[in-house]
Amino acid sequence: MGRRRRGIMSEDLKYELAKDLGFIDTVQQEGWGGIKAKDAGNMVKRAIQIAEQSASKPGQS
Repeated sequence: MGRRRRGIMSEDLKYELAKDLGFIDTVQQEGWGGIKAKDAGNMVKRAIQIAEQSASKPGQS
């Protein structure tokens, strides 16, 4: 039995990214295992962009 890693992204963020990137229907019908590796990579890229933008805003801790 393999260990399962705890996800870093919240479920809400993942669903929001899937919606923004246009594959929310696949996630709803097939689950996260149904998305393409490219889509998963694009989710990670977008999450990193959001985090970087958040970190660079003045007055944010």
